[in-house]
Amino acid sequence: MKLPGKLVSALFGPIPVSRDRALGASERLSACTSLTSSLEYLSQRHNMRKGGLNDWSIARDVHVGSTRLTRRFLDFVGNEKTTTALHAARVAASAGLLLPGNGKWRGAANVFLGLSNAALYPRHRYGTDGSDQVSTLVQTTTGLARLSSSENVQDTLMWYVALQANMSYLISGWVKLLGRPWRDGSALAGVMRTRTYGHEGFFRLAQRYPVPARYLAHGVLALECLFPIAYAKGGLLARPIIASAASFHVANGFLMGLGRFVTSFVSMHPMVAYTSTPKDHPAVAGRDDRALLTVLVTGAGAVATAAAVAGTRRARAADRYPGTRKLVTRHGNTLTYEARLSGRDSDPVIVFVPGMASTSEHFGWITDTLVSESDFDLVTYNRAGYAASTYAGGREFTLGESVDDLVDLIDGVVPAGRKVVIAGHSLGGEIARRTAGQLGDRLHGIVYLDSSHPGELIRSQQQSESAKKFSDGLSLFVGSLRAGLGILLVRPNWVNSLPANYRSRAFAQYADTRLWTAGTREWKATEKDFRSFDGELGEIDAHALVISAQRTVDRDPEHLLMHHELADAHRRRGKVVRTTVIDGADHDSMLTNARLSTRVSRRIQEFVTEISRTGEAVSDALKEEAR
Repeated sequence: MKLPGKLVSALFGPIPVSRDRALGASERLSACTSLTSSLEYLSQRHNMRKGGLNDWSIARDVHVGSTRLTRRFLDFVGNEKTTTALHAARVAASAGLLLPGNGKWRGAANVFLGLSNAALYPRHRYGTDGSDQVSTLVQTTTGLARLSSSENVQDTLMWYVALQANMSYLISGWVKLLGRPWRDGSALAGVMRTRTYGHEGFFRLAQRYPVPARYLAHGVLALECLFPIAYAKGGLLARPIIASAASFHVANGFLMGLGRFVTSFVSMHPMVAYTSTPKDHPAVAGRDDRALLTVLVTGAGAVATAAAVAGTRRARAADRYPGTRKLVTRHGNTLTYEARLSGRDSDPVIVFVPGMASTSEHFGWITDTLVSESDFDLVTYNRAGYAASTYAGGREFTLGESVDDLVDLIDGVVPAGRKVVIAGHSLGGEIARRTAGQLGDRLHGIVYLDSSHPGELIRSQQQSESAKKFSDGLSLFVGSLRAGLGILLVRPNWVNSLPANYRSRAFAQYADTRLWTAGTREWKATEKDFRSFDGELGEIDAHALVISAQRTVDRDPEHLLMHHELADAHRRRGKVVRTTVIDGADHDSMLTNARLSTRVSRRIQEFVTEISRTGEAVSDALKEEAR
């Protein structure tokens, strides 16, 4: 029984390491990282020269928005002679830290390495990676700990590194968990087949033995997601957890060529070993753990704050604003809408249909321009699940449901006898096209705003390849928002580009889980529908305006062909069909950019005016014929 007992004690339990030994181990491992890094840069100085990967005359343009003082400092560091001198000094300091000793000079050397690495980061924009960032963290922290004579300060700094290590694994693991490739175990083989980080031999083994490869991928995922259990039960699992993490980095170094990752990430492990050892162990006697309590209290406060912010945004996103009305459709969905209806019966009513994962606020510039420059009647709405509109659920969702909802909205809101022009952006254009069968003569025209085409996933290689990434992106966004990370979101540029009175509403919806949940539901139905498309567009007895974004069709010429097909489906006797490309616009900026969307709005005005006159002429001709 002695052998099993010794084996268990060797494999399980804490790793008792004193404060000084933990600091020494961390700084030496990190010194290996900076030594290797600077030697690599010195041996590849051609990358810093004119035309090189890190040519400063080009890289400096990234910092054009910085202050003059910052730009001068970066230009000084970016000078080839200065960069070379700093790397030479880093080599000397790193080599010195590999020597034995505990003098204060070690603290100064560590701080120099940390600060110089941060200063050189903009200089080596391409080539720096997570290993350099970790070494900056460890060296700056161990340097400050060495320079301090207070053991409490040293323990606080060591807890900081240990907690950063836990977060780096924990967050990485849970983010991976949101992606389908890691959940189904295919991610590891996928990484190994890439040119940059791949390993042909390992990839072939993963292909030959898929079950062990899947278990290995799940093992990596479990290690990262559960790394903090190294602290449970008095550090009972500290040895296997730390050993597994170190082995993981060694394997990455060998298979993926990430040699510096080995010493950089492993340099945090001594701090984890020190802080996970029970406080009553002689090796860590007197350790100050108040930093952990502070972090836990702060974390609880952050969680409460995140929940409050999410709740506030949800309330704002789901609120019906003054002038907004609602309508219940045949499917039990509640649609909220805003309408400007004058009571005239001559001109058609323009109904705007948003794209996927977007709301009526996206049309802000277009509708505001129409209101100020024309007297056309308008209706904007949000589909079920977006903003204040609600989705009844209880059945499998299809695009046909959104089509039915739009038809019910038109029948319930637009006065009987009045025709409509439906303007749909992206997926909204396809939903508008599909209403033709139900609206009949009431559909006067369709405006396709960089519209989707039901054959795009089959005919466009770019769209087909990006479909999976889009699915993963939606899952990641939904998972992150549900985890409370919405508090970290900043307003994207497109929100700040909207009219001022739409921005807060648009951002509240963007940061709310409901929008992304609705987008995910629509995307699943859209992908299933589009991948089964038979290739034929039915004829539509209505006028059409097809507006394409230049960058969309430049990036994928197949889209321009499909947009022409949308126009061709309307080419019947007496029908007005117009096509145009908005120069400089992309899929979203044609709506959110003030200058571009104004051009779009005026194209719509011209089109609706033209088809209104055409309709009047046809009506007069019919009356004359009847006489």
